[in-house]
Amino acid sequence: MSSGGLELPPGDGVPGGEGGTGTPPGAVSLAQPREIGAGLDWDAAAWSEVRTRARRAGRAYIWLNLVEQRLRAVVAAVLRPVYEPVHGEDEWVVAAAGPAGQEWVQRAVAVREVSRRKGYLLDPADDNVLSFLTLPQLRELLVQHWPCFEPYLDDRRELELALDELEVARNVVSRNRALSQTVLAQAERASARLLDILGGSSATTGTTADRLPVDAVEDLVGDRYADVVGVHPDRVRLQRQLPVEDLFGSARRLDAVGIGLNLLVQNYSGRRLVRLAETGCRARLLFLNPASSAVRRRERELGIKKGEMSRSVEMNIMHMRRVRDRLHDPAAFEIRVFDETPRFTAYLVNGDGADGLAVVQSYLRKARGMEAPVLVLRGGGRQVLREGRGADDSVGGLFETYREEFEGVWADSRPVS
Repeated sequence: MSSGGLELPPGDGVPGGEGGTGTPPGAVSLAQPREIGAGLDWDAAAWSEVRTRARRAGRAYIWLNLVEQRLRAVVAAVLRPVYEPVHGEDEWVVAAAGPAGQEWVQRAVAVREVSRRKGYLLDPADDNVLSFLTLPQLRELLVQHWPCFEPYLDDRRELELALDELEVARNVVSRNRALSQTVLAQAERASARLLDILGGSSATTGTTADRLPVDAVEDLVGDRYADVVGVHPDRVRLQRQLPVEDLFGSARRLDAVGIGLNLLVQNYSGRRLVRLAETGCRARLLFLNPASSAVRRRERELGIKKGEMSRSVEMNIMHMRRVRDRLHDPAAFEIRVFDETPRFTAYLVNGDGADGLAVVQSYLRKARGMEAPVLVLRGGGRQVLREGRGADDSVGGLFETYREEFEGVWADSRPVS
């Protein structure tokens, strides 16, 4: 080959590419298969990371699904009566999209036809063009026909800002990229706000919204965990997530049982307790009898000085008596002691209503109450039905279990004068 021509690189044989491999002069030889040292296995840390990503994406997807369903229902409720009488059941969405949305709505029509032919539609309720529109396309219909929606939705700017926030998470989830905790939290807040704007807040919030709003994921998979809505390694972390002001501040009824009830007595001031009682809250407080043998056994378990816990419980009882003495109706603030072996401490707020909430800790042999794991329970007699089961197979919650335990101990207790 001349010096001005293109010279091909030699093969994998001897220098010069000739002899030894049988590769003709000027030909390109294929690379021989060889070990490149790539590791295909995931170690424990990698699996932990991908599971974390999957959990976050799953939570975000549930919120996105709720918002999309709600927005689809709102669009149908407002625009269908306008366009369907003129254009028919199958064409009203095409007409509503108009020339500006002709491309994406025709794409949705085509996807529906493919799904029909291949039998992908599992539910007849989804056999319509509207079900094949994405969240941005539904948003486009809403913005394009805003005068139709304005009588029902108050603030267009707030709605669009929430949709903008949600679009970040939607892009991440749809492309299966890593979703940070910050973006997930942003998506959950935006979704809850959108559902509230669109008039669908009753499914995700309730009378307990100011204290512990019902989470969409909890509502969907709550049957796996009865009515446990929070688990914390100790009381310090509990109070970061659920301060005592949020736990007790709106209580109409407060039932508490434990050794010294320190979460209430030492963290919620007497002045606030008086104010709470004067606004109608009725409290029943059950302390372990400071003179009982159970207190001495607990002192030995924890390795503290004899009489130290007894004095602490007695001081807490005296403090609650002073609060009771300041009330116009002392009967609204009942104090009793029990002599049984203490098995748990529990604070049940509004246990007789739909917005009940409870904080429960079991007593561990070598851990003080501040150090024991904490369960947060949703009350209100919530019964979760698994799909395909009848009412007799509903999954009961733990809130009722601890409420019954409280009532049993209360019945065997003695009042404090």
